[in-house]
Amino acid sequence: MPDINLLAVLGCGVASMVLGALWYSPALFARSWQKHAGVSDQAITSSNLPLVYGLAFVLSLLAAYVLAMFIGPEMSLGAATAAGAAAGVAWVSASFGINYLFERKSLTLWLINGGYHALQFTLFGLIIGAWR
Repeated sequence: MPDINLLAVLGCGVASMVLGALWYSPALFARSWQKHAGVSDQAITSSNLPLVYGLAFVLSLLAAYVLAMFIGPEMSLGAATAAGAAAGVAWVSASFGINYLFERKSLTLWLINGGYHALQFTLFGLIIGAWR
């Protein structure tokens, strides 16, 4: 097993949830996201939110753990942050873009969701790089 700082991975998971709470809040992109994703208020409140948030947290931990494997223990803070940003933009957001093109989803939805993941992975790189 690679040398992974599990506290940093946990910090990434928490940061992901905090960023998501802000990013998808009414103060930022909640209404636009709901409109372009076709998600009603009723759909949100009638879903099993503890399960949704719990699984989102677990998936964030998985993503952070694997990014930490790629970054490794020796990468500088700047390089780790840049690696996180590159993963968020070039792997995650670009992959969303491919799906959204074929699904005919809006550019706005891609910018909201892709932007979140670009920032999420940048934060992951920053946290993993700083927390040695």
